[in-house]
Amino acid sequence: MTREEIRGEVLEILKDIAPDEDLSNLDDKASFREQMELDSMDFLDIVMELRKRHRVQVPEDDYVELASMESTVNYLEPLMKDIQKV
Repeated sequence: MTREEIRGEVLEILKDIAPDEDLSNLDDKASFREQMELDSMDFLDIVMELRKRHRVQVPEDDYVELASMESTVNYLEPLMKDIQKV
C-alpha cells in the first residue's frame, strides 16, 4: 500500500470508531487526541481494526506511534508495503 492508501485506511477506521467527528480538516501532524474525542478504548479499536482488516500486529509498546496521522502512516508504511488495496 502507498502512504496515501494507508492514510485512507486509517481515515476509514477513524470514521467507524468516531462517526460524529469531522475528519475533513484533520491535521496530520497534530495528535488524534488533540483533534478528536478519543479515549484509550478507541485506540485499542484502531489497533484491532488494523489487525482484523490487514493482519497488522501493533505491539502495546508501539501504541505511542499511533498518536497522529503522520506518525501512524510512518509506522504502518513498512508493515503494509506489500498489502494490496482491495
